[in-house]
Amino acid sequence: MTWSILARDAHGHFGVAIASRFFAVGALCVYTQRGVGALATQALMNPLYGPAGLALLSEGRSAADVVGTLVAADAGREQRQLHVLEASGPAAAHTGANCIDWCGQLLSENFSVAGNMLAGPQVIEATAQAYRAAEGLPLAERLLAAMAAGEAAGGDKRGKQAAAMRIHADEDHPQLDLRVDDHAEPIVELQRLYRVSLQRYQPFMACLAGRHDPVGLTDRAEIEARIDAFHAAPAAHTP
Repeated sequence: MTWSILARDAHGHFGVAIASRFFAVGALCVYTQRGVGALATQALMNPLYGPAGLALLSEGRSAADVVGTLVAADAGREQRQLHVLEASGPAAAHTGANCIDWCGQLLSENFSVAGNMLAGPQVIEATAQAYRAAEGLPLAERLLAAMAAGEAAGGDKRGKQAAAMRIHADEDHPQLDLRVDDHAEPIVELQRLYRVSLQRYQPFMACLAGRHDPVGLTDRAEIEARIDAFHAAPAAHTP
């Protein structure tokens, strides 16, 4: 009922995008942690995979080890789909034998695509191809291009309802976390929300307190100047 892409850029930042004919797919399916990794739990998803998987990754376990550990302990494993991307190294995935066709995954060194109940394998192939072709764009825009291509290739065979995207950069909180819970064209709406985020949200978030600046900017005039500078050179700032 879902397909998603996990990605890691050259800076070690993580991005996840997901879409489904299921309400609020971004609520319990995607998990990220700075410097640790990203994962998505799908099909008859198991929300316990998220916190447990990130905890295992934070111990230095490989993505393949994390997938194997989570799946081995789950009696419902054949109904699950899971893929995991660690801070360095290749992705790993599990697609249970009882997941509904078409189901499967495509794994790469720096990204992975997995899905179930799809129109066919062309969905994840188109998603991966578009992600590769968008190299050089900000991570968020590469993910959006990838998901739009997967949708054009057939997407979820039942139709459309929800989509989400998360970018986790150098702070403990996500840099960008967008959800479309119920919409006739969720990926189109996700693209619109991304464009809206560029207006003030993204440059404002960069002014907040964080790991490298525990106070952040408090002068509103300086914040407005940073926002103006962001729009003067947007390519240098967008995720």
